[in-house]
Amino acid sequence: MIKEVQEQIAYYNARSQEYDEWFYRIGRYDRGLEQNQRWFDEVDILKSALQNIGKVNSILELACGTGIWTQELLKLGARITAIDAFAEMIAINKKKLNDTKIFDYQQVDLFSWQPTTQYDLVFFSFWLSHVSPAQVDEFLTKVYRAVRPDGKVFIIDSCFDATSTAKDHFFENEKAIYQRRKLNNGQEYQIYKIYYQPNVLLDKLTQVGFQASVKQTNNYFIYAEGMKL
Repeated sequence: MIKEVQEQIAYYNARSQEYDEWFYRIGRYDRGLEQNQRWFDEVDILKSALQNIGKVNSILELACGTGIWTQELLKLGARITAIDAFAEMIAINKKKLNDTKIFDYQQVDLFSWQPTTQYDLVFFSFWLSHVSPAQVDEFLTKVYRAVRPDGKVFIIDSCFDATSTAKDHFFENEKAIYQRRKLNNGQEYQIYKIYYQPNVLLDKLTQVGFQASVKQTNNYFIYAEGMKL
């Protein structure tokens, strides 16, 4: 495994107990009432777009993390398979949700993951941007294989905005593929972080076979929906 991937894995393993602070705008991520509200308003756009998919039977969530989006998927799916590389993330997810609709938790390294089942919906959030450019096409091909015919993929990720991250993170180049990240204890890591433009993400999804659409919110998020015909 290449050094950059190893360091990224170490970062997210160490970050598991403080991951929710980012999403819920707590501590170093608190940008004040106005900017926080802008963030949550745009989150609501994502939630609405996801719920518009409607009820499905089976869902695969890749990089399920602490359950922030797993709890939204519970409103859609009869059965959910939730995959993450980190036991700590899965433990938080289980404790937070404790729902029998979650058919199966699997601790799997997504860089070596191979689909063995097809699902009505494959979902992942804030993960594609952490896949190296050299691996992203292969990863999306595997996602395509995991979606049943007439099934869908739904992807959420980040737009480049300085206020989306911690106040002690400083990012100036949205075309760079690496970022330095700090934990609350000050420890630093270098990770992959690729900011996709809508046309680029659309092209990648189309190339692997999806009929797709890609949208952005005003500031923080990019999201895509694709159907496997």
